[in-house]
Amino acid sequence: MSTRFLAIFALILACASGPMRAQDVAAPFDADLQRLAEILGGLHYLRGICGSNEGNKWRNEMQALIDAETPSGERRTRMIAGFNRGYNGFQQTYRSCTPAATVAIRRYIEEGSKISRDLTARYAN
Repeated sequence: MSTRFLAIFALILACASGPMRAQDVAAPFDADLQRLAEILGGLHYLRGICGSNEGNKWRNEMQALIDAETPSGERRTRMIAGFNRGYNGFQQTYRSCTPAATVAIRRYIEEGSKISRDLTARYAN
């Protein structure tokens, strides 16, 4: 499931780097990107405590999203805040890997995949 999520995520990155536009103007898919950033933050924390040995994989995915979208100003701030919100929310709840944390990981991967598919279907050329 994780490989599929990453493949779909790569498609979004390709679509998001489409035609140039004003950097501070909100894109119609910004809410979805912010939610995806929050999911990546949550996965970065949860996969770390659940011993996935992925290192900074999810943080690097977030960096790739920022690099592809190249937001500036308020858009960039909101995307980073989403990642941090996802990370900090789970950090306050889980100190070790539990069955609930494993369920949260699965649900976040599913939700991230759905957002990726929806964005690709809606905005891909």
